[in-house]
Amino acid sequence: MTCVMCDDTGWKTVDVDGVSRVTRCDCTRASAAARLLADARIPRRYQHCDLTNYTAYNEKLTKALRQATSLAEGFPVVDRGLLILGPPGVGKTHLAVAILRQVITTRGARGIFYDTRDLLRVIRSTYDPVNQVAEIDVLRPVIEADMLVLDDLGAEKTSEWVEETLNHIVNARYSAQRTTVFTSNHEEKGDDTTDPDSLLFRIGYRMRSRLHEMCDLLDLDGADYRQLPPNGGVDDLIMLWKLRSKGSRKATLPSRAAGQARAQIRGRDGKADLRWTGGRAGS
Repeated sequence: MTCVMCDDTGWKTVDVDGVSRVTRCDCTRASAAARLLADARIPRRYQHCDLTNYTAYNEKLTKALRQATSLAEGFPVVDRGLLILGPPGVGKTHLAVAILRQVITTRGARGIFYDTRDLLRVIRSTYDPVNQVAEIDVLRPVIEADMLVLDDLGAEKTSEWVEETLNHIVNARYSAQRTTVFTSNHEEKGDDTTDPDSLLFRIGYRMRSRLHEMCDLLDLDGADYRQLPPNGGVDDLIMLWKLRSKGSRKATLPSRAAGQARAQIRGRDGKADLRWTGGRAGS
């Protein structure tokens, strides 16, 4: 459909203090943002994620949403990225993608998303002599992007090559002061190098030191949205979260008909005691 403002020329006439001037039409900005989003490699499952449909139903998730919004709105005048930690299904990737989408659409930033394991696989594939793509062709957009989301850090199998490759990417972005958002399922457990579930065990001292310099830490606590039943809502998320908080790793919801169980999480006025902001965390 032809743009009624510029007749698809890309330029429109505006009146400034009684003087006619020519400026770029809004349609060019919209098409540019669409191209940048298409180039960002955001997986289809997460392309709907934004900051308005993230569900924050406890204090930690509310704080995380507030900091994510601050980063997105302040970009590019920001000093640090984010390191988002938490168990599976609490919405880490949702928040990271929401930030990335907003800086692309509102700031015209060049952004890129990679699952850490997928990035390493793509880099490794360049060593195949039949592959016409060079390693630098993969690394350059990752290193030079205005914002990089590196998802699921620590999920990759550890090796000297993995450590050196990831350290090269992180150090290059650190030196250039480019904003990076990391997510990981592994916990920050201080200097414990023996626990395979600790972030330090998975990524090593050098990278963890860089991450602490580059990023603010967000430690999310919540339910695994993947355990929600069909048409589940915030009440179900809160119940799952409370079950997880009690130490039940395989917490499951009771029958949807179990109204008494649901009543336990309601306030004195009969309403849910935590606010429903719409959407699902991590959905």
